[in-house]
Amino acid sequence: MAQKAFSRRHFFFGSLLAGAVPNAGFGSSASLKRLGYKSPNEKLNIAAIGAGGKGNSDIAGCSTENIVAMADPDDQRAAKTFAAYPKVPKYKDFRRMLDKEVKNIDAVLVSCPDHLHGTAAMWAMARGKHVYCQKPLTRTVWEAQQLTLAAEKYNVATQMGNQGYSQVGARECCEIIWNGDIGNVTEVHAWTNRPDPYWPQGPDVVPKDGPIPATLDWDAWLADAEPRTYSPSYVPHNWRAFPDFGCGAIGDMACHILGTPNMAMRLDAPVSVECLKMEGKSQYTFPYRVAIRFDFPERGNMPAMKLFWYDRMTAPPKFEGVPEGELIGDKDVNGSLFIGDKGMVTTGCYGERTRLVPAEKMADYKKPPEVLPRCPGPAEDWVKAHYRDWIRAAKGGVPACSNFSVSGPFVQWMLLGVIAMRLEGKLMWDADKSRFTNNEEANRLLMPKFRKGWKFV
Repeated sequence: MAQKAFSRRHFFFGSLLAGAVPNAGFGSSASLKRLGYKSPNEKLNIAAIGAGGKGNSDIAGCSTENIVAMADPDDQRAAKTFAAYPKVPKYKDFRRMLDKEVKNIDAVLVSCPDHLHGTAAMWAMARGKHVYCQKPLTRTVWEAQQLTLAAEKYNVATQMGNQGYSQVGARECCEIIWNGDIGNVTEVHAWTNRPDPYWPQGPDVVPKDGPIPATLDWDAWLADAEPRTYSPSYVPHNWRAFPDFGCGAIGDMACHILGTPNMAMRLDAPVSVECLKMEGKSQYTFPYRVAIRFDFPERGNMPAMKLFWYDRMTAPPKFEGVPEGELIGDKDVNGSLFIGDKGMVTTGCYGERTRLVPAEKMADYKKPPEVLPRCPGPAEDWVKAHYRDWIRAAKGGVPACSNFSVSGPFVQWMLLGVIAMRLEGKLMWDADKSRFTNNEEANRLLMPKFRKGWKFV
């Protein structure tokens, strides 16, 4: 790869802390319109790539704006959303929608399966459209790198759908750590209960061919993925288990759970990643269960640190200093624990319920001063705030909190873990060259194989 994949430009919320806007000269209605931005008093015209499942909730999150077009190859999955917008044009192939509706669209929601995120987002940005893309931003490291560069090139407002970035608790966690309240953090642990009970994964999962439902355009669903016969094992939801379509539990939940560590610890490229534990290796899917270790170098005044990721957990890991029976993370067995030389902090899945450990330390604890801006709207309405944050950016406001210059580098290092759980041994990463130094098979997994006839842009 020619370009350097990981950029330290995103060292956390710098543009927001400075009160910056996307480019100098913004502010007047005339300058906004010249650059493709609506004024704050106008509504965006939004198209949706993916209308069923997560697409439905993403559209609902932008209900303050105009929904003007939708593309979804699965009529049954999208039926509820289609019915709610009877007059909106519908398409099977998002490329046709973007070509035909290009003059009517200001912004695009990308809410399709993971394998199509990168291509769909790139097509939209290349046409000058603002993009809200679901997590994970892409399925491969190379695609995340390209989207990071493209968002800047095309001067559009972007946001990844990891709504925990808009959580007050996530920002409080940053402030606690940056204030030195738990000392130097050299270890972070993060865990999830997934895949259970949401999709099957492991050696027992063998995709079997089946008849294509009359309501599904299978060719449009595959899109840029290599052709294969239809299997009900993939659609509508279980594609997450399959490396050609999804990223396993990391793709589903790490963008949320590792979001707060990424912010608070100012993470960039690791020097190595290793799958420490792999249960139930599969010919077809990601393993049944994994534990992964990332090693990060020093970052400014922060020491080198280790980050551990565990999936399919039925209870949080046990840690010295955590009282027996005290909840860390959240009740759904998702969360993170920061271990410093003066104390510990835990958060839930989205950065919520940030608290010191043991919990008794919270009794007389005084929170540090707020140094990070909070997203617009009520604090308890943080999910909708994430959409509002992007909409505000698309109307010329400050960059959204998980814009691609932030979420792109985050997803790039996270996806190294997806590669690690497909291979044995420690993988050494050279961020300057954007490649592994000790495993060519791992390097081949950095970039997707595109279907013949499809272009990334």
